[in-house]
Amino acid sequence: MPSYRTRRSSVPALAGSALACALLASPVHAQSKAPLTVEELARRLQAIEQRLGTAPAAGETVDANGLADLDQRLRVIERKLDLQAEEAEARVASTPVVSLSANKGLSIKSPPPGDVELKFRGLAQADGRFYIDDDAIPQNDTFLWRRAQLTLEGSWRPLLAFRITPELAGDSVTLLDAWADLRFSPAATLRIGKTKAPVGLERLQASNATEAIELGFPSELAPGRDIGVQLQGEVAKSTVNYVVGVYNGTVDGRDATTTNPDNNFEVAARVFVEPWKNDASALSGLGFGIAGSQGDKEGTGNNFLPRYRTPGQVQFFNYRTAVIADGEQTRWSPQAYYYRNAFGLLGEYISSEQEVRLPTTGANAKIENTAWQLLAGYVLTGEDAGYRGVARPNHPFTVGGAGWGAWELVARYGELEIDEDAFPVFADPNAVAQRAKSWALGVNWYLTGNFKLVANYTQTDFDGGAAAGADREDEKAFFTRAQFSF
Repeated sequence: MPSYRTRRSSVPALAGSALACALLASPVHAQSKAPLTVEELARRLQAIEQRLGTAPAAGETVDANGLADLDQRLRVIERKLDLQAEEAEARVASTPVVSLSANKGLSIKSPPPGDVELKFRGLAQADGRFYIDDDAIPQNDTFLWRRAQLTLEGSWRPLLAFRITPELAGDSVTLLDAWADLRFSPAATLRIGKTKAPVGLERLQASNATEAIELGFPSELAPGRDIGVQLQGEVAKSTVNYVVGVYNGTVDGRDATTTNPDNNFEVAARVFVEPWKNDASALSGLGFGIAGSQGDKEGTGNNFLPRYRTPGQVQFFNYRTAVIADGEQTRWSPQAYYYRNAFGLLGEYISSEQEVRLPTTGANAKIENTAWQLLAGYVLTGEDAGYRGVARPNHPFTVGGAGWGAWELVARYGELEIDEDAFPVFADPNAVAQRAKSWALGVNWYLTGNFKLVANYTQTDFDGGAAAGADREDEKAFFTRAQFSF
């Protein structure tokens, strides 16, 4: 009698147990007290062999009454189950894992050990902007796509991670993020490419997580995205986060151009500390830090000198056309936030100092502009507030159901002040304001973890900015947003 070497695994063992049960627990036998005969076992075994494709070939002699023959046929079935288990394991080992969920979007992970992964993310923001009592400086009420972003990010073995995010909203496609990370350790990651400059606290928030529709005044002085190389990491059990890098440099409140416009570079750094992050205490949501940048700028136009906007996205300050940036620019920004259960508070101050010159007269000066804000939020429905936003409502909105999602109230106050030395030589006091003060109230409705509706009312008062030293007309803006993200 031929012998078979069998590989014992959990799959054949379970299958063998099931087979034994199938052979012994027939309906007829269960209902009859008569002993089970070899002939009956042989008939049942033959039926199982036909299902598995191991039945003896036509014309082959089978000893239906021999226990040795039954044993041999059972061994054939066991080997068949072994082969099926090996094929299943091989398929798992060679098949990528594709996952699609509402919370995490679409991801593709390589077969085990799964060290290559691609993730697809999306963000769409449809806004409405409506201005009230704008008689002196009329603004266009409008609907617009504020953001339409598709992000491809992932990891390529433990060392490499990357992200590519184009912006599809607007009149042309632009590249927002395009970077690669070399992850040497959690304490030391080298990022190369285009990313957010490490200065402004609110500006560093993800675009889908900000509490107000538009950023506050400090973000008008902080740099936007820039191109360069930075070293970043977390130390002290992830309670200290640091970034230091070298970049092409960009003007206040804007993203960098595709190339360096003046052959000068900018150094930026940030240290942020959350001392009680790992404690279950009232201070676990407290974080504070300081950030800054330094570099030279030499040139004229929008790539070198800033234009400042209100939270209503209306420009209220710019330098005279003939003024040029002519030397060192320095920014520094103390910043902090505190989150405790449903309550959140974010505050930051920033100073931006730039050397400027008026070639027609030779006049020059160091102009230091400053801004600050406080932003508070409270989640009425009890979900936790956080720097990364409200993750998902405890009871998502359902049509005809009991869930109404999460509701959050938001309030903000901030100021931006232009250095008085800017007037009247470098800026026209009859056309641009020296100071802007803004307050806002808003409500966020998180219907699900992916969809939210937002409404903000913002009012901005000005010092100066009109003819004969008068104050510019107050700006009153009502903004709405429908946001979908995954």
